[in-house]
Amino acid sequence: MNITELERALRQLRLGGMADVLETRLHQAQAEPMAPIDLIASLVSDELTRRSDRLLERRRKEAAFRDPNRTLDSFDFNFNPKMNRSLMFDLATCRFIEKREDALFLGPGGSGKSHLAQAIGQAAILQGHRVFYREAHILLDQLADAVVEGKRKQFMTNLTLVPLLIIDDFGMRKLPLTAAEDLLEIVMRRYERASTLLTSNRPVEDWGKLLGDTAAMSAMLDRLLHHGYVLKCGPRSWRAKTAAE
Repeated sequence: MNITELERALRQLRLGGMADVLETRLHQAQAEPMAPIDLIASLVSDELTRRSDRLLERRRKEAAFRDPNRTLDSFDFNFNPKMNRSLMFDLATCRFIEKREDALFLGPGGSGKSHLAQAIGQAAILQGHRVFYREAHILLDQLADAVVEGKRKQFMTNLTLVPLLIIDDFGMRKLPLTAAEDLLEIVMRRYERASTLLTSNRPVEDWGKLLGDTAAMSAMLDRLLHHGYVLKCGPRSWRAKTAAE
């Protein structure tokens, strides 16, 4: 069996990571020289790396982050020095996901809530968790589409099972009349089963008035806070700073 045939066989066995570097590794084995077991170990490592990279790529695509490059490393904590950094980095360990706990990021627009929420999502993916990121109005639009298509049950089941659901920008846009009931159902389904991270520029006492259903919003908030963390972002706004400049 020559190299071309061996590469073809490896691809048939779905070992594309090995096939991609086979010729390079063989040249390496001849040049160094390399013991057979070291050659095999290198090829296996190449395959595992390729599979890990592809899994991360699929998870990030599934998450559908609005800003896929947001990380904690790129966040300027000095801009709002009173922010609870300790809590942020504790959440970034993703232990709260393993414990099926929740989190609320609250503060004015432009204070970094979305950045931090997506950074937590990226950290969760790196630690092996599936993540869905949706802005609140998009999530509810997708739910409405699922109802029209007769797929509401499937959609809600998928939302219930994902280990981390990030609902971003709650309160930024006008939501449909059923928003309070729909959001409450989502939170109740996930309560103590999976973690929800919600960001909002509106104080929690305004949520009932915002959606016209104080009872539903109170019930949702009770569940989010029962095993939840609250991160207060701000008070300074990056967007206001940029506009002033």
